[in-house]
Amino acid sequence: MAQLFEFAGNHPFLVGSLVLIIVLVIVNEIRLKAGGPELAPADAVRLINNGATVLDVRPAEQYANGHIVGARSVPLGELGGKLDGLAKKKDRPLLVYCELGNQSAKAAATLRQAGFSQVLHLKGGVVAWQRDNLPLATGKKPQKA
Repeated sequence: MAQLFEFAGNHPFLVGSLVLIIVLVIVNEIRLKAGGPELAPADAVRLINNGATVLDVRPAEQYANGHIVGARSVPLGELGGKLDGLAKKKDRPLLVYCELGNQSAKAAATLRQAGFSQVLHLKGGVVAWQRDNLPLATGKKPQKA
């Protein structure tokens, strides 16, 4: 044990880096667990083709600039008020996405707490969708949920 403290005293940057990495891994795991299951864009396409409901939780301006075909615009700030309108889809697959995937994880957690059983979010959001060269619809007014 004395050697461990001696090593830590002689190599504070190594020990500090190790502690930082451990903390970041723990925080990342907690964040992933809170958002629930996430799908890669290719898997999301399969889910959408099988009839999943798609929710875009970005602001309406971003939705208008480009969204997944058939997605409904429900900005994250308005999600709590729209839960009643989505209630009939509680037992169906529900794919939630945002720009990078962070906001959709929050939305997915909110939906799960409201009793939605099959909520998934798009890993990497619209950025990952575009990186995989998948199409976006543009120029339409937001479809309301």
